[in-house]
Amino acid sequence: MEDKSRASNATLNWLRAAVLGANDGVVSVSSIILGVAGATSNRHTIFIAGLAGLVAGAFSMAVGEYVSVSSQSDAEKAFITREKKRLKEDPGHELEGLADNFISKGVSRKTALLVAKELSAKNALAAHLDIELNLDEEDLNSPLQAAIASFASFTIGALVPLIAVIAASRSSRVVVTFLAVLVALCITGYLSATVGTASRARAIVRVVIGGALAMAATYLVGHLFGAAVH
Repeated sequence: MEDKSRASNATLNWLRAAVLGANDGVVSVSSIILGVAGATSNRHTIFIAGLAGLVAGAFSMAVGEYVSVSSQSDAEKAFITREKKRLKEDPGHELEGLADNFISKGVSRKTALLVAKELSAKNALAAHLDIELNLDEEDLNSPLQAAIASFASFTIGALVPLIAVIAASRSSRVVVTFLAVLVALCITGYLSATVGTASRARAIVRVVIGGALAMAATYLVGHLFGAAVH
């Protein structure tokens, strides 16, 4: 049961990160595209700006996630190394420390020591990492996997406004892109709420309003500065 729960939590974390990455891709690239569209109607210019935003954003997300997860992984490995050393040098003290964790949760000292001894007899390191640090030595996050997942999810999200603005006619591209993005945001909002077991309606309203404001603001800026430059 514990292994299934741990695997489920890991899956939820990846899903949550993927949904957030896709949402970032949709909002940031659509904002860039509409900002440029507000300044010019040239399809090639708009496409290049959107493509540049996609590539830059995807790599930025990937690098940021790689650095973040690498730092977390280094810290976790340091905790594990320290715990191994403590168990080797003073197992008695570590046993008392493990029992104290159960006592702090309301378990009697006698029962806490009994549980701590049984867990330690089976795998002392795993017991300490799980109870004290919520870690599993065999299930540490991979920086490379995190970077790839962020890169892929951002790219998928960014393709929505990019395809929409290219596929639409000159007269309707802003409206089509805006609507396509709102639909995509409804989907990411629904998925994020589902993964986090939160209110779907509230999540959808939040991401849609936020995305709409971002697109409207960048379109207005592009229109105003584009007219000023010309």
